Amino acid sequence: MRGEGLAEVIQGILEVIMPKKPAPPKKPGPPTGGKPHPVAGARSPIQHVVIIVKENHTFDNYFGTFPGANGAALAHASDPLAQGDPPHDHGAWLKRNDPNGAVRLQYTRDDIPAYWAYAQQYTLCDNYFTEVASQSEPNHLVLIAAQSPIIDNASPHRTFQPQPPYRLTSLPAALAAAGRDWRDYADQKASYFRDIAGLAHDPSNVSSGQFDTDVAKGFLPTVSWLYAPGGKSEHPPFSSGSGPVVKPGLQWTVDRVSHVAASPLWASTVVFITWDDWGGWFDHVDPPNVARWTGGGPAGYAGSQFRYGPRVPCLVVSPYARRGVNSTFHSHVSLVKFCLRNFSLPPLGALDASAVGKSDDMWDCFDFTAPPRLAPPSPKPA
Repeated sequence: MRGEGLAEVIQGILEVIMPKKPAPPKKPGPPTGGKPHPVAGARSPIQHVVIIVKENHTFDNYFGTFPGANGAALAHASDPLAQGDPPHDHGAWLKRNDPNGAVRLQYTRDDIPAYWAYAQQYTLCDNYFTEVASQSEPNHLVLIAAQSPIIDNASPHRTFQPQPPYRLTSLPAALAAAGRDWRDYADQKASYFRDIAGLAHDPSNVSSGQFDTDVAKGFLPTVSWLYAPGGKSEHPPFSSGSGPVVKPGLQWTVDRVSHVAASPLWASTVVFITWDDWGGWFDHVDPPNVARWTGGGPAGYAGSQFRYGPRVPCLVVSPYARRGVNSTFHSHVSLVKFCLRNFSLPPLGALDASAVGKSDDMWDCFDFTAPPRLAPPSPKPA
């Protein structure tokens, strides 16, 4: 994102999100037509967790030059990427360090200024990893169910791994069992909730556009998963001739965060913004190997690294988020573990309870003893 006109637009957005004069916190209103949410408990004031999942960027690709973060400087990437969508399944990951492997390019502050502003004002995790060393679906499943029975995206041609629907324990099911609500805000043709038995046909699967409608009514469920509609996910284009993806994708995210920040819900909400997988981009930090793939597949799959996958960014945007870079080891399952802890839910018994897992529950990204930062100062230039 370059140009004085666009910079003024971003500054205007940031001033809406972060006005200079503090305003006293307001209590969130009850959901329309429903019961008020129970208080999360003495451990935190968070009553609403919003998990925004964007697509296909490593930490170095977006924040490799962020001051104070563990990043690597690379050549500048075009938007859209001229070569289109790089290979990024498990087979591509195994070849990531080959001469023609991972794409060694990155975006900078000028390309994603609002994400950098969030990183400056809230928490940027620079040691946050995908769960599976592969592409979208395995990692999306972890963000929903803290487990994945597959190593690559589901396909009838990939007979070496199970096919959907998958019978998995899940965070949405645990929430429902505890009398709490959830929503999957997504284009249902692209929602991975559809591949989990027990969730696929739940009425809590709604369109992504419903998110703004709900926020305008003063309602958010206990936990929501929010996915961008087509063209706004930041996924590199599948074909040549497509327009930019990073710029409109960032703007879509900023608009959603702005709506929450301007509402009474802000004082009791955390918005986690993360990216599902590496997307074929280079990251200089090699993920630790704590679990191997026990299934079959193409040459090299059997016994290869399954968990963890490459680093991706994770932004913690909340009035209680600590300001600065957080380097504690986190992964996609950490977001699930945060919800389990925050809402006093029992373990799912999946990767959240794994004896070899290194992932914590994101708790150290917050200071719940401090007053809510409803109006932080406008970000200063890096």
